[in-house]
Amino acid sequence: MAGFITEFFGYRAEDKSEAALKAAASGLCPFLRSQCTKILSRDRAIAGVCSIRQKTAGSPSVICCPIRLYAEDYKMLKRISRSAFNEEINLYAGRVAVNKAKIENGAIAVFGQGWGGELRLPQREGTGSYFVDWVLARLNKHGELVEFTAIEVQTIDTTGNYRTAREELLARREIVDDTVGLNWENVSKRIIPQIIYKGQVLQREDLCKTGLYFVCPHPIYERVLRRLGGKEKLPKFPTQPASIHFVSYDYENENVADSLIRPLEIIEEHCTTVYKIQEAFSAMNLPEGNVYRDAIMRSLYD
Repeated sequence: MAGFITEFFGYRAEDKSEAALKAAASGLCPFLRSQCTKILSRDRAIAGVCSIRQKTAGSPSVICCPIRLYAEDYKMLKRISRSAFNEEINLYAGRVAVNKAKIENGAIAVFGQGWGGELRLPQREGTGSYFVDWVLARLNKHGELVEFTAIEVQTIDTTGNYRTAREELLARREIVDDTVGLNWENVSKRIIPQIIYKGQVLQREDLCKTGLYFVCPHPIYERVLRRLGGKEKLPKFPTQPASIHFVSYDYENENVADSLIRPLEIIEEHCTTVYKIQEAFSAMNLPEGNVYRDAIMRSLYD
């Protein structure tokens, strides 16, 4: 398997503008407005890789760094806040929101990386984790917690490596292929079971009225749906505590000018329930009955 780096420190790999070269030279993530947090394990170098494309003709560029989805000053969080609470309310980091709510007749307390920090949830024995990437908590005009919603953000994991491709971009801004691949198997092995587990946990929360928002690049969304047997197996439901809201993002415009970052846009939203996902996952793509018997018979008697 082979692939290319398609976005490097926020800019198209083809972009040789001063802004793109400066970001790469300084290790700057334009979405965090600080140093890129993605580190290579071997030598602790800053990776700077936002998205990958397989070498196969027609393969899409797929976001591999979740920070890429936080473009335009965490626009994604603001959109989901409006969707979940049906109000335009300002977002603040953790405890800061309490006093802001009293001044502004309400506020959203944000818990997540770079905002209010992780919530102190109880440890769980065995498999599964309670933790989600983001929690948005709505506070009323008295600073009291009224309700909350949860967000899980998932990009694609990679296989192989992009070390040579990265070095060529740093040294000469030349695009070369490398052994990097996209780990689609994780979609079924890890992502779908996590959606089910976390959705079930949130469904038991008295103040979580909107369930889980699952945010991902559009190619991952398509792969998840395919793995679950298609949208016909996941009928739409109104928002409820057992909801799973799929929110898929992709590039709004592939051909932006140099020195500009490609904007992201919501491509599709689909709200179903954790029960429907669990049902589809447990029964997906089953073969006809007696496939083992028939194979044994062929081996024994044909």
